[in-house]
Amino acid sequence: MIQAEARAKLRAVVGARGYLDRPEDLLLYEYDGSVDKARPDMVVFPRSTEDVVAIVRITNEYSIPIVGRGSGTGLSGGAIPRAGGVIIGFSRMNRILEIDLENERAVVQPGVVNLDLTLAVQGDKYFYAPDPSSQRACTIGGNVAENAGGPHTLAYGVTTNHVMGLEVVLPDGTVFETGGKEIDGPGYDLTGLLTGSEGTMALVTKITVRLMRAPEMVKTLLAVYDSADDCGRTVAEITARAITPVAVEMLDGVMLRMVEEATHAGFPMDAAGVLLIELEGLKEAVEEQVEQIREVAMACGARELRVARTAEERDLLWKGRKNAFGAVGRVSTSYYVQDGVVPRKQIAGTLRKIGEVAERSGLTISNIFHAGDGNMHPIILFDSHKPGDLEKAKAAGESILEYCISVGGSITGEHGVGMEKNELMSQLFTPETLDMIRNFKNLFDPRNRLNPGKVLPTGKGCLEIRQPPLAAASLVY
Repeated sequence: MIQAEARAKLRAVVGARGYLDRPEDLLLYEYDGSVDKARPDMVVFPRSTEDVVAIVRITNEYSIPIVGRGSGTGLSGGAIPRAGGVIIGFSRMNRILEIDLENERAVVQPGVVNLDLTLAVQGDKYFYAPDPSSQRACTIGGNVAENAGGPHTLAYGVTTNHVMGLEVVLPDGTVFETGGKEIDGPGYDLTGLLTGSEGTMALVTKITVRLMRAPEMVKTLLAVYDSADDCGRTVAEITARAITPVAVEMLDGVMLRMVEEATHAGFPMDAAGVLLIELEGLKEAVEEQVEQIREVAMACGARELRVARTAEERDLLWKGRKNAFGAVGRVSTSYYVQDGVVPRKQIAGTLRKIGEVAERSGLTISNIFHAGDGNMHPIILFDSHKPGDLEKAKAAGESILEYCISVGGSITGEHGVGMEKNELMSQLFTPETLDMIRNFKNLFDPRNRLNPGKVLPTGKGCLEIRQPPLAAASLVY
């Protein structure tokens, strides 16, 4: 609980319409896009860096945990206040502060919606490359926290490849800046360290990002298969031939039927899987790559390769891909999205393993993922009203991630560790490496107030958050 005196001070900072603390309002902030829940004691909405500093200092004075939150679209529990306390919602810090096309840079507040930045510059034939499937809703601040990816990361990389500088607030209220518009400044790469730190080290209040020129030509292809294994073989063969599309997405038969019924994007209902492939660049190079991929796909068992003829056809295919999660919601009351990574040559084997897990658990698991970089997104359908179903879904997800680790992969490619995967960190890293990560966390946040209970293992018994003894003592569940 938050002391009455602390509440009064926080209200004074953000004003009468800048906070929520009624139980019915707090219900909206006890979850994100994952399956876990924990309710905050208060939500505040700063409008400036100065407001954030004041909030942080008050919560520091009263030893109150704080969690930063964008749009709440995260999929690993990153914005869930596991220890209660105060959520700092950045939805009102949503201004594009500067667009500098001459230097291909923009400066934004953390609450700017991802797609809005591209919309602001596309008239000048520029765009912001990171494109999570939730880009119409997710914020750039949240993308920085989770180091979000998206379908086009195969060519363009993830968020950290496009963040040039940050303004951040430490848990004692100190403000400092890292990086800037220049390509590479001297000293330690604090921008890279803080991008993807999941709000456990600092709160980001301003972001300098890279903008990119729109390509001369874009071609979108749909390869159709009667075997999911053939999809995996095609991805490996594309890589072996040194062809680098900007995106290679796979939908299995279960998923594409759900998507097609919801969006009517033109996916074949009888296929075992499809690859959605996008090429960008100079006209001549793109046209040559289309024919190379046609050759590869047919050699690997594709029954058909379609090329979108118009921008409308291309947009419709991508609409199907980016609205896939909504399509699942028409079929299942609940679903659990996972985020493992495997080497590309292990995609076919991983799909078979996912099928085995589905059969063993008695749950339907569909697949839609970034096949080009081996970032798997099995979607586990379950009934949240059925006793034991959520636990079965979580166990199935853990089995899949453990398999990813066993074949040389990782437990996350873009969703973050959060509170969903932190107990698996000990399977991925040695105790020495985990200690080093913990040391960085303690350096920035010695009292463990920033997003406690995330990223690092907490111990499954009582979920004690194992960091500084003073902070840990009050965070036992």
